[in-house]
Amino acid sequence: MTLRDNSVITTILSRRSIRKFCSDAVPPEMRDLLLECAFAAPSAHNRRPCHFIVLEDRAALDALAEVHDSGKMLFQAPLAIAVCAETASYPEGDLAWVEDCSAALENILVAAKGLGLEGVWLKVMGRHPRNERVRPVLGVPESVEIVGIAALGFGAEEKPPYEGIRVDRVHNNLW
Repeated sequence: MTLRDNSVITTILSRRSIRKFCSDAVPPEMRDLLLECAFAAPSAHNRRPCHFIVLEDRAALDALAEVHDSGKMLFQAPLAIAVCAETASYPEGDLAWVEDCSAALENILVAAKGLGLEGVWLKVMGRHPRNERVRPVLGVPESVEIVGIAALGFGAEEKPPYEGIRVDRVHNNLW
């Protein structure tokens, strides 16, 4: 067995952004495991800013697809998880909550791949007017930031695993 045969490595390298989904529902035990993996993400100073909005209702998913200009796959996806941050516990100007929520969102996507699901990260934070359009659909209070949304489900398309290192992007010891 080689290092590349490790199931964690295989899952990470094979996780791709999939935008076409079958209509099959994601079983509740898978959904709950994705949430548990999200909560397992690291958090700066253990502040735990993340809140998760789980969307499984077809009308809610369709409403979100209507307002998110890059979220048309939500019309097919049977599940979406919005990752939001309660930022009040962070000092003014400290954006560590972005990294905390990003780690949780990536945990969701990698765990989904490990469970036989597919997904794609939909950006929301800092995207005007996307943020303003998504916020009322999700009912997110003004004091909470929406970092992104994972559209999830059983894939209806396949992409090959990622391979290789871009040596032009690797710098040893100094730039």
